[in-house]
Amino acid sequence: MQFQQLQYFVAVAETRHFTRAADLVHVAQPSLSQQIKALERELGADLFLRARGNITLTDAGEALLPLARRILADADTARHEVQELVQLRQGRVRLGATPSVCTGLLPDVLRAFHDRYPGIQLLIEEGGSHDLVRELARGALDLALVVLPLPTPSPALTTVELLREDLVVVSSPEASRPGGGRRTVRIADLEGERLVMFRHGYDLRELTVAACRAEGFEPDFAVEGGEMDAVLGFVRAGLGVAVVPRMVAARAGRGLRVTPLARPGLHRTIALAHRSDVAPPRAARELQRMLLER
Repeated sequence: MQFQQLQYFVAVAETRHFTRAADLVHVAQPSLSQQIKALERELGADLFLRARGNITLTDAGEALLPLARRILADADTARHEVQELVQLRQGRVRLGATPSVCTGLLPDVLRAFHDRYPGIQLLIEEGGSHDLVRELARGALDLALVVLPLPTPSPALTTVELLREDLVVVSSPEASRPGGGRRTVRIADLEGERLVMFRHGYDLRELTVAACRAEGFEPDFAVEGGEMDAVLGFVRAGLGVAVVPRMVAARAGRGLRVTPLARPGLHRTIALAHRSDVAPPRAARELQRMLLER
C-alpha cells in the first residue's frame, strides 16, 4: 500500500468522480484509475461500486476511508513539524559549558538566540571540561564550551577556538591590595596571599596552581572546594583573593576589586566542541554560528 494510492483513493471518495479526483491531485485520470485498481488488488476487495455516472463506496471502501484520512493527516502533521524545526520554530539545543563560561560568556549570547528563536528550548549543563567531553561522546550534548587543552584529547571531537581570555585577581575592597598596591599583580605576588580556591577538577584551579608552582611556591588556600558563585562570595566576604576570568569579574558587580595580572599574565582558551561523526542539529548549528560571530 503506497501513500500516493491512499491520496488518490480519498480524492475519489470525496469527489465521487474519477476525472475530478484526478484534477484534484494533479494526475492524469488513467494513472489514477490504475493506482486505485492496484490498491484494490493488494487489499483483495473492491473499494468502489462503479456504475455509469455514479461512484459509491463499498463496505471495504467505507472501512478504509477514515483510516486513510488519518494516515494522510498524520503525514501532513509530520511534514509541518519537520518544516517548523527546519525553520527553527521548534526544537532544542543541549549545550554544556564550564560554570565560569556560563557566568561570563553565555548570558548575552543565549539572550540574543532566545530573542531570535523563542520556540527553541535551551538545555544547559554545567560541568568541568572532562565531564562535558564525556557527555558529548555519549550523545547527551549537542555542543559544549570547554577549556583547551582538553584533559584527554579525543579524535572523536571537533573543537573550534572561540576566544582567548585574560585571567585577573579579585579581592575584597576592604582587604589590602594584592601586590602592595600596584596596578598589576604578578603571580609571584600571590605567594603569602590566602587564596579562595575552586574545587578539584575545575579548570581554573589547575591553571592557577600550576602557575604558582612554576614560580616556585605552593599556593596557600583560605578556603577551597567552591563553584564560581561561592568563590566570588567568599572573596567579597574578605576570606582571600581568587584568580578568575576577566568576563566573570566584569559581571560580578560591586563588592570586588579587580586587578589585572602583569605580563605575560595568565590566559585560557575557550573552544566550542561537538562530535566529529555526527553533525549537530540545525538549531545547535545556529547557536554555534552566533557564538562564533559574537
